[in-house]
Amino acid sequence: MDTLFNLHTLLAAAVGYALGAIPFGLLLTHAAGLGDVRKIGSGNIGATNVLRTGHKGLAALTLLLDALKGTAAVLVGHWVGAEGGVAILASLVAGLFAFLGHVFPVWLGFRGGKGVATYIGVLLGVDWRAAVAFCIIWLLVAFLTRYSSLSALVAALLTPVGLVATGDRATALLAGLMSALLIYKHRANIRRLAAGEEPRIGVKA
Repeated sequence: MDTLFNLHTLLAAAVGYALGAIPFGLLLTHAAGLGDVRKIGSGNIGATNVLRTGHKGLAALTLLLDALKGTAAVLVGHWVGAEGGVAILASLVAGLFAFLGHVFPVWLGFRGGKGVATYIGVLLGVDWRAAVAFCIIWLLVAFLTRYSSLSALVAALLTPVGLVATGDRATALLAGLMSALLIYKHRANIRRLAAGEEPRIGVKA
């Protein structure tokens, strides 16, 4: 318990949250003169909703930046934790809090994105193989169904299972916590999927 709550892990958590809470989708669409992305489509600030503006380049940039902030948090957390001999723990904590920052950003009244890109970015920083596996699952389901939400849900369910199977319990726990939050944030999507009302990838609002 003392190891978990020490200056280095707490600092890693703070830095991770600050990075994760940067709303790139909102900032980029504002800068491009497209208004508030939260007022179209699903109301989400992530890349999928940015894509509904019809600007593929902005959507791709949002995806990249939302992922990289998760990776950056893990790397900074590792560096901070190394000073106190808790590099691995601090990197995992920073990654988790980056995800929390994206999903619950204080600047937006704790109403943020659904976390898919940041989830991938965090995994990339911790174990690139897990990130690749998540992306492959996402792409396969998206290709078959053209539902972004369903792709994310399936990938989020299978990734922690795969990590447990490889014996990486620490990363599996991190992925499991992120998956639980990701599924919670997709609860409206789950209802729309069940009702056959979920919009498909590429449909402009």
